[in-house]
Amino acid sequence: MVLQEGMNSMVEKIKIGISSCLLGDKVRYDGNHRLDRFVTDTLGQYFEFIPVCPEIEFGLSIPREPMHLFGSPESPLLVTVKTGIDYTERMLKWGERKLYELEKENLCGFIFKCGSPSSGIRGVKVYMSSGTVTKTGKGLFGGAFIKYFPLIPVEDDGRLHNPRFRENFIERIFVLKRWQEFKKKDFSMKDLIGFHSDHKLLIMAHSPRHYSILGRLLANAKKEKREDLLSEYIRILMEGITLIATVKKNTNVLQHIQGYFKKHLTSDEKQELLGVIESYRKELVPLVVPITLLKHYVRKFNVSYLKRQYYLEPHPIELMLRNHV
Repeated sequence: MVLQEGMNSMVEKIKIGISSCLLGDKVRYDGNHRLDRFVTDTLGQYFEFIPVCPEIEFGLSIPREPMHLFGSPESPLLVTVKTGIDYTERMLKWGERKLYELEKENLCGFIFKCGSPSSGIRGVKVYMSSGTVTKTGKGLFGGAFIKYFPLIPVEDDGRLHNPRFRENFIERIFVLKRWQEFKKKDFSMKDLIGFHSDHKLLIMAHSPRHYSILGRLLANAKKEKREDLLSEYIRILMEGITLIATVKKNTNVLQHIQGYFKKHLTSDEKQELLGVIESYRKELVPLVVPITLLKHYVRKFNVSYLKRQYYLEPHPIELMLRNHV
């Protein structure tokens, strides 16, 4: 039970990959680092970091000539800025071996250095022969990682400091970790339906459309081979929760939960709950406020279905991810 055991019952740290410089390692081209205290001090309480520095690991030195992407945004070259040395082939060959190694780590996420020609995952500058510059590229290793591990949540350190992107990223990490733990067990179809049921409101908050698709998938589960069903289920689930849980979608879920207490609450309690949800809808209070009140009623009235809902506690409350307005 989610609310009975709590997220802190997860003793084992979750493995995620990370660009080495964000941990304070002096591996950048100029010999410096990009230490991120939120990553090391806050996320480090729950995550075990697997550091990766593509440029050092495929053989370059510290310091070294800076590099950038050149050519086509779809298939750019990795070249040094002044001398024009092309390291594309070496990077790609190393990347193939590295991705195979990382597959054994069972990662649940990866934090990349934003803007890096090797590790960036979006908006990396690509210099074209015409002299123009576009920001639609991906770093060679970052892009390859996304293709190789399409289900693993990824984010860069720049967007990680946006509250909504941060919450979404970390929420996806915990979902994938629970899925990994679920697949280790000798589970039945009933167990899969239970896993889905526990995540129903969470999915609804991200994408009502994916919520419906998953419902139809499980309703027709007998027609699918077991492995095909599992692959399709987790693909749709991770795709759905990649979408941001907006105020409008959260409000819809909060009102849905509220319906479970119609026979339990006094008129004053109903008005209080309605008021708190409305204050959240107007963005006057953060999501944690109505969630805290709802969790109180879940425990007070022992609503077993809601006790199991990860929506009410998708990650450790100590991360304070729902405290922003």
